[in-house]
Amino acid sequence: MAGRRRASRAGFSLVLLFAVLVGCGGGAGPDHASAEVQRLLDRRADALLVRDEPAFRATGQQDAGVTEFGNLDNVPLAAWSYRLTGLHRSGERATADAELRYRIDGYDHAPVTAARTLTLTHRDGTWYVVSDKPAKKTGEQLWEQGDVGVVRGKHSIVLGVGQSQEALRGYADLADHAVPAVTNAWGTDWAGRDVVLVPESLDDMAGLLGASASGYRGIAAVTTGEAGGSVQAPADRIIVNPDAYGVLGDFGRQVVLTHETTHVATRARTTAATPLWLSEGYADWIGYRGSGRTATQAAPELQRAVVDGQLPAGLPEDSAFGFSGSATELAKAYEGGWMACRLIADRWGEVRLNDFYRAVGGHKKRPGAVEDALRDVLGTTPEKFTAQWRDYLRAQLG
Repeated sequence: MAGRRRASRAGFSLVLLFAVLVGCGGGAGPDHASAEVQRLLDRRADALLVRDEPAFRATGQQDAGVTEFGNLDNVPLAAWSYRLTGLHRSGERATADAELRYRIDGYDHAPVTAARTLTLTHRDGTWYVVSDKPAKKTGEQLWEQGDVGVVRGKHSIVLGVGQSQEALRGYADLADHAVPAVTNAWGTDWAGRDVVLVPESLDDMAGLLGASASGYRGIAAVTTGEAGGSVQAPADRIIVNPDAYGVLGDFGRQVVLTHETTHVATRARTTAATPLWLSEGYADWIGYRGSGRTATQAAPELQRAVVDGQLPAGLPEDSAFGFSGSATELAKAYEGGWMACRLIADRWGEVRLNDFYRAVGGHKKRPGAVEDALRDVLGTTPEKFTAQWRDYLRAQLG
């Protein structure tokens, strides 16, 4: 099942405090120190990008970051830089807030950004990095978890830690099948390639997401990216939970990768106006498209509910897609969204389903988005569509 992480932007107000200079003859003022630290980070970034280990070591103390430097050996980086956003000095020690910006060559149109917290020391008139860690409440980077293996596919790149090359090749093969399948259904207005991250365990997956592992137990993969982002945004990352993914059969694995690839393809058209029943249901619709699976095969939990006389009163609410609740209720929510998209494709056609998705996402806000798209694209109303959906559940699952 897919996850959704909608990026948010927080505003910060910056208050500049003038520090009292201490020591014989004073010392560097805050602006001067910030400039020195930014130059240090520039040298460190340049050394990492060109794989100059001696130059990289020269910017740190006690082999700071050398392990991560080595873990990145196989990763094809097109850019790597830091932007200092804050410096908090106490004598010869300091803590720096910085924004890491990097691009994977051939996959990221724009830099991926990650908030970092660095500890620094000042010795013999020079600043050195002591540590470079994720900022509070942010996720780790894959190379902080171990040596990164890389496999390139025709339409994908797979980066993994603790995985064999054979295993990574298997993910690339699945992604290479998923990408053209999604393009065939959705269209060509997306990058047409996947970036797949495969950590070693569920705990490591949670580490990449900056989240609790308990919330993702049983979830095979999630896709990270900014809802409504432009085609010039950095590539979304499909992050695999190897524990849950490993228990799936070949068909299930392909459905998951195709589902997640659909999120990558539709990201620019998925906005705050898009309900989760539509975004998740559409991703499942493409995942199962052409598979020959019947409604009863693909929606077993919803079928049980219908047979037991518990026909849903309405389409699933966003809250039903939370990962921390009942697995059965979560499955029913996904299946209900899939059946709604299947209904549209069956009754109005696949082209209208795509038009409906784009029309809903074209709204700036949720109120009126579905209602207007139902009227303008499908010629119906929310009340009529809900009734048709319930009749469809009875006919297909009863």
